[in-house]
Amino acid sequence: MDIGACQSAGWAFGALIVDPWFYLAAIVAVLIVGIAKGGLGGGIAVVGVPLMAMFVSPAQAAAVLLPILMVMDALAIRAYWGRWDPHNLQILLPASLVGTALGTLTFGYLSADGLRVLVAVVALVYSLQYFLPRRDRGGGRRSLAGFCWGTLSGFTSFSVHAGGPPLQAYLLPQQLHRTTFQATSVVFFFVVNWSKVGPYAWLGQWNTDNLLTSAVLLPLAPVGIWIGRRLHQQINDQVFFRVVHVSLLIIGIKLLYDVVG
Repeated sequence: MDIGACQSAGWAFGALIVDPWFYLAAIVAVLIVGIAKGGLGGGIAVVGVPLMAMFVSPAQAAAVLLPILMVMDALAIRAYWGRWDPHNLQILLPASLVGTALGTLTFGYLSADGLRVLVAVVALVYSLQYFLPRRDRGGGRRSLAGFCWGTLSGFTSFSVHAGGPPLQAYLLPQQLHRTTFQATSVVFFFVVNWSKVGPYAWLGQWNTDNLLTSAVLLPLAPVGIWIGRRLHQQINDQVFFRVVHVSLLIIGIKLLYDVVG
């Protein structure tokens, strides 16, 4: 097969994806993910895999994106060092590792569409609540609820990097300060994404094609984090949480469209 045929099929040539349309989608995806992780709640980062999966398989998109996410997490955790809620993390982090283990054990058995529907339902329910007539939506930390949401977030994050909506479903009712909310999310996904390294290697996701493609896109990671951090510093709590809820609504609609479209 000649190089042109490989390019049109989106295959790797010289252990590197060469489809220009893939890179156009990937650049947009990586910047959006970086901005979300850098300062806008992180939930909209769920669009990363669907955008890239327009040109490669969802599994390959997730594998390419993971090393970039890990670098972003390291940059973001430095920016928000010490601002997180330790009590929430005591509940959420052990649960996330249970979710990662479940994702590893069920990898290949659950369809990507099924996971998208699950995440879409969570995103739509919690975003629509924001736009309904107001009631008392405050909520404190609850160990059982936190464990369930943390497990679900780790599980959906493992397969399609879509752990943001379940995590936000638990954190949003607590009405945390936007920086505490952001920092807690950053630490959570730092642990979740780094916990995927061993399972992804075991499942054969760390191949040369994927890692070299990740390396090409990696310079965009600090750019996205920097933009997100600047935006976070310039907006107030009301704008921040409105952006988070609107993002959740868009995510839910987009994921359902991906399944039925």
